[in-house]
Amino acid sequence: MDWLGLHFLPSMPADGRTLMECSHNPLLILLAYLVACAASFATLDIAERIGHVDNATARIRWRGLGALCLAVGIWAMHFISMLSFQAPLEMHYDLPVTVASLAIALIAGIVAMETLSHQKLQPAQYLFASICIGLGIAAMHYVGMSAMRSGATQYYEPVRFIASIVIAIASSLAALVLAIHLRQGSGVFHQLLKYGASLVLGAGIVSTHFMGMWALHLMVPAGAQFQPPSTENSLQLSLTIALIVLLIIAGSVSAALADKKLQAKERDLKRVNALLSQLDQARVSLQQVAHFDALTNLINRRGFNQIFAERLMEQKLAQGMLAVMFLDIDHFKRINDSLGHDAGDELLKVIAERIRSATRANDVVARFGGDEFCILIALHNTDEALNLAQRVMHKMKEPIALSGRRMVMTTSIGISVYPQDGETSEELLKHADLALYQSKGHGRNSIHFFSANLKTKASLELQLEEELRAALREESGLQLYYQPIVDLRTGHVAKLEALVRWEHPTHGLLTPDRFISIAENNGLIAELDNWVLRRACRDLGQLTEPGFEKLVIAVNCSALNLAREELLEEIDSALKEAGVAPHRLELEVTENALMGNISSTIMLLKEIRALGVALSIDDFGTGYSSLAYLKRLPLDTVKIDRSFIIDIPRSPQDMEIVQAIILMAHTLHLKVVTEGVETPAQLDFLSHYGCDYVQGYLFSKPVPLSALRPLVQQLNMRRPASLWPSTAMLEAVNLTVHGPGTQLVLTDSSDPRMDRFRPRPAK
Repeated sequence: MDWLGLHFLPSMPADGRTLMECSHNPLLILLAYLVACAASFATLDIAERIGHVDNATARIRWRGLGALCLAVGIWAMHFISMLSFQAPLEMHYDLPVTVASLAIALIAGIVAMETLSHQKLQPAQYLFASICIGLGIAAMHYVGMSAMRSGATQYYEPVRFIASIVIAIASSLAALVLAIHLRQGSGVFHQLLKYGASLVLGAGIVSTHFMGMWALHLMVPAGAQFQPPSTENSLQLSLTIALIVLLIIAGSVSAALADKKLQAKERDLKRVNALLSQLDQARVSLQQVAHFDALTNLINRRGFNQIFAERLMEQKLAQGMLAVMFLDIDHFKRINDSLGHDAGDELLKVIAERIRSATRANDVVARFGGDEFCILIALHNTDEALNLAQRVMHKMKEPIALSGRRMVMTTSIGISVYPQDGETSEELLKHADLALYQSKGHGRNSIHFFSANLKTKASLELQLEEELRAALREESGLQLYYQPIVDLRTGHVAKLEALVRWEHPTHGLLTPDRFISIAENNGLIAELDNWVLRRACRDLGQLTEPGFEKLVIAVNCSALNLAREELLEEIDSALKEAGVAPHRLELEVTENALMGNISSTIMLLKEIRALGVALSIDDFGTGYSSLAYLKRLPLDTVKIDRSFIIDIPRSPQDMEIVQAIILMAHTLHLKVVTEGVETPAQLDFLSHYGCDYVQGYLFSKPVPLSALRPLVQQLNMRRPASLWPSTAMLEAVNLTVHGPGTQLVLTDSSDPRMDRFRPRPAK
């Protein structure tokens, strides 16, 4: 059976016999395999270069070089393998047909390189290209086989013939997939993958050839003469062809490697140029950013310091004066919290423009960050600084439209003057900041100049901070005093309020108003509150004798400490260490502390209440709590602030407020404690309107633990009727009270009118 000029052998011909004594030279087979592997590696390497070259002309050149390497490699593998074929016949090869096989291999290589020039292929494209390349390789093989001239006729077994074509197509498909996937990557592992893929592809190409050779049957006529095969010429020719092809491949791979390095250098050079350009742009931007605030376009702190140093040098030479003003926007945080940071940013822009419009052309206005601004002016006398500060404050009071609202902002200003308040910029800025701190401490919306006593006060506070840290660390100097809280129903001491004192080695016994604010401002309040809690629980554990075993100790909790999640664990730990029942501890929290973060506060208070600890709201009426929130809080007691008691019975308004608070608390099933009771008239009034507990100097000042037992025993010996005068005495001092039929109007304590009630002095 013949097809396309090839003879196929379905069965043995009758007029001849099969030549069975054919063999192959192992050395040449190995040489052919090495050539195939080298061609595969060159193909993968050049395919990688094609994928990284941007220039169209260069891509065409690389495709041509890759096609040449692949074609001559496959053809040389085939020809060397043919030369390794040894048969007892005289054989030679037809040159035109051999060249034709090389041309077919070149066409297959061009198709392969054209396919590999695409960045991504679809599965159908992979399949079509691999079929074309595989058929080209098979055609090259069988055309090359037909160039062999001898006295035998070539017949092919159909199954093995088809198998050789399938292997060629499969090898082509594998080559395409590997080449496309391996053209991205770098490093030693990537290179090893390429070597491994080259060995696999070389084996596939060699397998195509030898499957075709396995399908070959040489048929010789009966009586033909045989002769021993000659291998010398075949070996020399094979080595020559292999050397030439390997040189071509090596040159191509070297060119690809050199081009890769050159392109990498060009890419690095472009990247360096781009980076230099970006650095130039960044340097310009950084110069702008380094000296100007992005939000307000005012000079920032760094730019201000640079100008400040220059102006200071000028005034030193001219013996002139400078003023530094620190401005802080009052309650700016409320804007961010209520309207959002975007609205806050818009407000800062308006404020910056207001400040700039109030200053002169030569004045320097800077934003230091947040809501802090600074102004630097040259002046002849301090009145100029005061006038400028007043102009700024006047400008600030103009209404500002923001987020559909009209609001008025105020500012606190601190001023320091050169040379009287300092010689360096650091000193002047620090002193202006101290003056600003004084303005904020005096109710805000005010102007203060630096004075020497501010520096003394700041130094004292710094010293007290260091000594307070040492006192907490060493547990020395701090003491607890206790003030009795009397139950008006029984006349006995029912509770004790724990009040911290500090026995300072220099300043004597300090009350909390001297050091609590220092602890809050410097992160010591949690440690101080925890010390008070543990010491109070320890002292309570010692009060176990009759008459003391049911006493409850009330411990104050600061607003900052109430926001800590660790508070619950600290309370539980203090109770367990002291062996005290939780119901003997009462935690006092201020009204404003409760309203700080109402959702998380309610959750924390419920967890504390679940321990069995009682809860009391301290300083009630002085803050901004809402009755709607108050009814949700898990409270036991309301403590009326002494500011409402101090003017009773002279103030009917205070009497009405106290009546309303007692009625409201009892309506919510809360007990009422009134502090600051100092006169019998106050006591009689509170008893008449049903107050549950009282405390104050009428009974005792706070005393240390050592003096507590006799004090409590003395107070408990008094009968309830002897604690207060009769109602007749109440009338005798002309108290104006409302009878049972009087309507009491309860107002929300968040009403701004409640601001007139000042917080009590420190206990």
